[in-house]
Amino acid sequence: MEERQTLKQSLKPHWVWAIALGSSIGWGAFVQPTTWMEGSGPLGVIIGFCIGALLMMLIAVSYGFLIKSFPVSGGEFAYAFISLGRTHAFICGWFLTLGYICIVALNASAFSLMFKFVFPPLIENMHLYQVAGWDVYFTEILIASVTLAIFGYFNIKGTGLSGQMQFVFCTIMVIGVIAITFMVGIQPGAGLNNVAPLFPTETTTFAAIISIVAIAPWAYVGFDNVPQAAEEFHFSSRKAFMLIILAIFFAALLYSLMIIATSMIAPWQDLIAQNEVWGTGAAIQDLLGTMGLVILMVALTMGIFTGLNGFIISSSRLMFAMSRAKILPDVFSKLHPKHKTPYVGIIFTVIVAMLAPWFGREVLGWVVDMSSIGVTIAYFYTCYTAFSLFKWSKGREFNPKKHVVAPLKKTIAGLGMLASITFLGLLLIPGSPAALGMESMIALIAWIALGFIFYLTKRTEFNKIPKEELNYLILGNKKVEAKNRG
Repeated sequence: MEERQTLKQSLKPHWVWAIALGSSIGWGAFVQPTTWMEGSGPLGVIIGFCIGALLMMLIAVSYGFLIKSFPVSGGEFAYAFISLGRTHAFICGWFLTLGYICIVALNASAFSLMFKFVFPPLIENMHLYQVAGWDVYFTEILIASVTLAIFGYFNIKGTGLSGQMQFVFCTIMVIGVIAITFMVGIQPGAGLNNVAPLFPTETTTFAAIISIVAIAPWAYVGFDNVPQAAEEFHFSSRKAFMLIILAIFFAALLYSLMIIATSMIAPWQDLIAQNEVWGTGAAIQDLLGTMGLVILMVALTMGIFTGLNGFIISSSRLMFAMSRAKILPDVFSKLHPKHKTPYVGIIFTVIVAMLAPWFGREVLGWVVDMSSIGVTIAYFYTCYTAFSLFKWSKGREFNPKKHVVAPLKKTIAGLGMLASITFLGLLLIPGSPAALGMESMIALIAWIALGFIFYLTKRTEFNKIPKEELNYLILGNKKVEAKNRG
């Protein structure tokens, strides 16, 4: 049996918290407030995000237990293997890899979009072509590519450096959001009076709230980056659960503050009627001038940077774990000779993400919408695994080496499974407030077909690996009683 590659333990608790929070709060919190309010109203958006956060916390209970029990890279990929075997591990890992890389690409694209709003003459030159009605400029491709290359370089330099950067970016982002909210609140003419009506008049309150709850997997995706980095914790993995809960709480708070700040500027329905490319940016600039816009841009930039950094970390660690398990080529589990980082996965993530701006933001949006399915599937696998390991009592099937008597946690894991299924339904059932569009469904079917073909080519080799060896490669323990169904 060959030697198992392992990663250096260098991540501190506050860095991991920043990875979870910074990955959850991306460009959407700063770009989308007017879009969200149009369909749900200020209070509808806030209630929707708070309910979404509570549902994510239910799911986080399962993550906390599994990270503590199995602190290995791969996260959900490893958990699916524990409960349902190698085929399900592949399915989970396949969807997550796409989801993570797409989010890296989307954040890089959002950085170019910010420049497009602030400095249109700089970006809108060297026009190349149109894709799905979206103009593609070489300048925005260049900005996105250079940004990706810089973050790829820093990630190769070491996980410790990535963690430090993430914490600094997160701190600046939080300060920026608080500053914007305070500055808007003290301006003459601005205030809570502008927040009314709390809900849109053309839809029901329930529909307004549920349309926001439906996007919770997208809004909070990022806290699940914590298990991907579990092998690199320089602290007890028991702390992971509280770090995830704190990250989700702060994410919900920052989303809510940006909604409050935007809606206090002027009657929110008037802001929507202006039909600006970046409604929040235009409103902040009108009220607070250049200084307010600069603060918002800094906060947005930090949100984008934390997303880029966090998902480059998680995607490279996921590919590292899958390569170590012989699902992906061996090259992805090679470590940098000096920095001991999975540099091939980092380079691969950056190169694939660099291709995205060439296809236009609209096309990328379709793929990202589709990737929400993959993240939600990963949530389900995690909750199912925890549910299977928790027991109501010491019955006949109880094995003290494998099971834990925890009826409350088993109930919460079951609720997490139910929440995951609900999210999947909201994404897949036609007519749902968050149903995928036809383009996203086509992208999803294409990705499933590609995964099926890839699995068929690797299945024979993958299934030949003895159970004990696969336990060791994925979990670092030959004796873990993971199931081995094909």
